[in-house]
Amino acid sequence: MPVPRDIPAGTELWDTYAAGVFDAAADPSFNWTQYAGHGPGPELLGAPGSVLEIGCGTGRALAHLAPQQGVKATGVALSPRMVELAGQRWAPLGVRIEQAEVLDWLAAGWLAADQAHHDAVYSIVGAAWFSDASRLFPLVRERLSPGGKFVFSQPPAVAGSYGPQGVYKGGFAGRAMFTYRYSCKPAVWERHLLRAGFTEAKATIVDAPKSGCIGTLLVSART
Repeated sequence: MPVPRDIPAGTELWDTYAAGVFDAAADPSFNWTQYAGHGPGPELLGAPGSVLEIGCGTGRALAHLAPQQGVKATGVALSPRMVELAGQRWAPLGVRIEQAEVLDWLAAGWLAADQAHHDAVYSIVGAAWFSDASRLFPLVRERLSPGGKFVFSQPPAVAGSYGPQGVYKGGFAGRAMFTYRYSCKPAVWERHLLRAGFTEAKATIVDAPKSGCIGTLLVSART
């Protein structure tokens, strides 16, 4: 059964999230995993001249890439509040952040010519977790330059719990603000990417730095 795209209070949910996580004093940083300083870094993107982060959140990863790696950095986020906060914070570093629903933004025909294609597209606990892969992955592939890379990371699936899963914001009381996230086994993520037209795909679980803690799903693909 298809998951509806019109999610009640979707934008409001992410605005509420933005209010709780954005720190105006935070420094740029790039971490694929949820553990600072653990795991690989932005080298997984190759040596891109331009990058696009889908579901860019606070924009800290883009801010790390723009001045330190010398790349043209663009992000897309659903929350108007997050885009406002992150845009103000990182615009001086050359970061460009757009407010839009990611699937619509990628599919839009009005994208400026210099933003139509990117050498790398990535998601860090972002849109790749909260979007239907059958819709998202073909759009990402179309926006990648030849030889471009798509890399994303997020928590791995809970054993036996796969596919779209509804998630409430703010516990189980109050207004019903919710969204959907998607979980698959690593091999299934690889199949989704190959079906979308990527020529290479690899999905692995990066172990946490401490035994018994939650690892990180890390997936990469190339056009």
